[in-house]
Amino acid sequence: MDTTQIRSKFAELYGEPGILFTSPGRINLIGEHTDYNGAFVFPGAVDKAMVAEIRLNGTDRVRAYALDLGESAEFGLREEDAPEQSWARYIFGVCREIQKRGGKIGGFDTVFAGDVPLGAGMSSSAALESTFAFALNDLFHLGIEKMELAKIGQATEHNYIGVKCGIMDQFASVFGQAGKLIRLDCKSMEYEYHPFDPKGYRLLLVDSVVKHELASSAYNKRRESCEAAVAAIAKRHPEVKFLRDASFAMLDEVKAEISEEDYKRASYVIGEVDRVLAVCDALDKGDYETVGQKMYETHHGMSKLYEVSCEELDFLNDLAKELGVTGSRVMGGGFGGCTINLIKDELYDRFVVEAKSRYEAKYGRTPKFYDVVISDGSRRL
Repeated sequence: MDTTQIRSKFAELYGEPGILFTSPGRINLIGEHTDYNGAFVFPGAVDKAMVAEIRLNGTDRVRAYALDLGESAEFGLREEDAPEQSWARYIFGVCREIQKRGGKIGGFDTVFAGDVPLGAGMSSSAALESTFAFALNDLFHLGIEKMELAKIGQATEHNYIGVKCGIMDQFASVFGQAGKLIRLDCKSMEYEYHPFDPKGYRLLLVDSVVKHELASSAYNKRRESCEAAVAAIAKRHPEVKFLRDASFAMLDEVKAEISEEDYKRASYVIGEVDRVLAVCDALDKGDYETVGQKMYETHHGMSKLYEVSCEELDFLNDLAKELGVTGSRVMGGGFGGCTINLIKDELYDRFVVEAKSRYEAKYGRTPKFYDVVISDGSRRL
């Protein structure tokens, strides 16, 4: 991302230059609706990021300017100083969460901007939180470990934005590495890197530009289905605490004791745990055809078993399959948003043209396309 505008705005507002910090957005290749089931997610950082120029100002006030919005905010560092603007609350929340952990920080001046697309499921908010958590840790020499920086971002969402998110988005933004995806175990928080260097392929997000109102009840009902299946299985197998611990054989034992809906939801999750592990093995061997096949299997599960897809996403997925795309699935919670597609270089142009024209013809909306490259996490520039 070009930082010239950030630099010039910072000089105009505050004079002396500061230091540039950045944190990326993320994709999740596979492992969806697995986090709250104690299982694996498999994210990577992308080449779209937030960038902030920051300089300590020797006061107890923060002066911030959001370049993309053309808005400024100024606030103190006590709980009662919370700013009005929602974007400023992310920065304020990070400051407060650092202070709650004993970190001694002071005021600073900042200008920030980003090229993480909003609403496309690449976690622009986590990129913003991670940028400031990483920067303040660096500038004030706090010595906070990377996992705690991710948790500071997550706690900011919980306590200052009102979003009860998991840890994946902030984790991927902080821990990302170019050419590697990260398998995170949401139960133990252990993680390992796997190579992602798909020579001859590209990763493309196709934004359906629809967001069906997800009654929060739909999400909660799926969690309840998973918990009901676990409760039934645990009567026979007390070691099972999450669906991640269960097998298809265990699920079949209780089929008559749970609703058909609960059975379908649980079978998706158990299958998804297996698929994440299969994709890790395939990547270690450089086998991108298997990766693609597992992506299609995940989409089928999310659409038919977990039922969190929608007509537009199923249309894009069917189109990908018809045109010979290696892998495609809905990315994120579902009910709208993007598909993530693994496409051979030679098919790329045709797919974009066909997807655009056929989607427009059917739905009267123009989809958006985002190329992504797996990139490094939080850092100084």
